[in-house]
Amino acid sequence: MESPSSSTASGPTQAAGGSDAASPVTLRVADGVGHLRLQRPEAANALDLPTARALRSLVEKAGADPAVRALLVTGAGRRFCAGGDVASFATAADPAAYLRELATEADAAVRALAEIEKPVVAAVHGAVAGAGLAVMLSCDVVVADPETAFVFAYPTIGLTPDCGVSYLLPRAIGQQRALRFALSGRPATAAQALEWGLVTDLAPDPQVLAGELATAMAQGPALALGQVRRLLRAGWESSRAEVGAEEARTISEMVRSEEAQVLIHAFVQR
Repeated sequence: MESPSSSTASGPTQAAGGSDAASPVTLRVADGVGHLRLQRPEAANALDLPTARALRSLVEKAGADPAVRALLVTGAGRRFCAGGDVASFATAADPAAYLRELATEADAAVRALAEIEKPVVAAVHGAVAGAGLAVMLSCDVVVADPETAFVFAYPTIGLTPDCGVSYLLPRAIGQQRALRFALSGRPATAAQALEWGLVTDLAPDPQVLAGELATAMAQGPALALGQVRRLLRAGWESSRAEVGAEEARTISEMVRSEEAQVLIHAFVQR
């Protein structure tokens, strides 16, 4: 059953300037899972300014919605996300100014996805390129179609990374492997992506498995899972002492939650 929060980027029932079908990103909520979908199949779900802004808006909406206990990120059409929309900045009156604004807005959207305090599962297929890698790596569990291609992409048009790819990629697969991938210009296969740790699972229908995983998280201790993902992601930017202190603070708060009280009581009664 869908919750009343099912929406597009601009409100509960309407997309900006048109119907739901016209929205570049959509969000619907069913059975505790927020289904966040990139909805520009004609452009391989590439990020232009409206798409970046819509993505951030709906991620923040999902984060604030108590009906959303887990998030599932997918892309419409033949490809998950081709990265930044090259046509949008190539035809801009001032490409440099437009690209700076686009990179800033897209980075804010990707950071919102990484910082949401709810577990996030992605299903990817077709191709994941450029900034699409940042969208994917801001999710916690990534299920890929075995035919998916992963492409660094930026240098092929003379550009450099954005959306935190320089930060996220080495942390996911290691510095030397990230450099080899980025500098060679050669796409990675899904099998390589799994071996490297770029994705977590392969499945012929990734949306099915990803949906099952997201539903299980939503039906489980979602509050704790959201804090687990926050702690693990924040650990990269903290000292060992800071991590320990934040863990102690968080666990002492969590034990007071209704979720923890129910689960602890069930555990001690076994």
